[in-house]
Amino acid sequence: MIVAGSFALLRPFWLLVPPALLLLLRVTRRRDPLGDWRRAIDPLLLDALLRRQGDAGETRNGAAVCWCVGLIALALSGPAVKYADAEQFRNLDAALILLDVSRDERLPQAIAAAQLVLSNSGARQTGLVLYAGDAYLASPLTDDVAALEALLFAVDGQTVPDGGARPDRALAFARRVLREAGDVASDVVLISDGAGADAKTSAVAAAFAAEGHALHTLFVAPRGPGGASDSARRAAMAALAADGRGLAGDAARAEEVAAAIAGRRIERVAQGALRSFEWRDCGRWLLLLGAAPLLVFFRARAS
Repeated sequence: MIVAGSFALLRPFWLLVPPALLLLLRVTRRRDPLGDWRRAIDPLLLDALLRRQGDAGETRNGAAVCWCVGLIALALSGPAVKYADAEQFRNLDAALILLDVSRDERLPQAIAAAQLVLSNSGARQTGLVLYAGDAYLASPLTDDVAALEALLFAVDGQTVPDGGARPDRALAFARRVLREAGDVASDVVLISDGAGADAKTSAVAAAFAAEGHALHTLFVAPRGPGGASDSARRAAMAALAADGRGLAGDAARAEEVAAAIAGRRIERVAQGALRSFEWRDCGRWLLLLGAAPLLVFFRARAS
């Protein structure tokens, strides 16, 4: 694609066809199409035959055909003009929510925290990863907040069939999602009760920070008084946030993390995937202009 202001060629490789046709026409003009017939037949008889068959105009007809085909090639190259206000951009600073669905009793609080983060994502694209014993992409990065909110309402403890809790797999999966999307400075929010957090999870969290992303954690506390295991898990979640250069908080009080994401300035944008819809292809009109003379030519030959 070649762009020059408000004009563009969508398929410029078709421009190679007209020069090739001109070269072909030049080469064929140097050759005598009759070859040895000029020496084998009487010149007067040959001229009479040529006049009768109408071959004297073959050269002119061939040039006209090449001209029309060249115009068709120009049409196929896709000359286009840009629609007004058609620029499409997407943010490269996204927000990705990692939601632990391994425990039914703590899931309502986790979903409420995810909804709060989602509502504060602003102009960022937001995605959702669900995990338990393995991680799955519930929603790719999108601007459709309403669709994500509806999706969160449908999440339950049976959404992910794999038992257990593997936050390391969720974080590794999130890194792959952001890498494939080309995002460079995203906020990743891990919402969990801290089950399964270990040294491997901490290593992936540090890798997030090294790649320019921030890993925030929201600890989902039990409804009643927690025991020693819950305190250890809370500490593990805080350590993950420190490794990922993010904030640590509670899912029941997720406002601080949500506000930090909302207040983070979006510094990087790129042209979106819908860029091809910015242009009006005018090649169809050139195609008609090039094809119409050919129709007249073939009709004249048939008659």
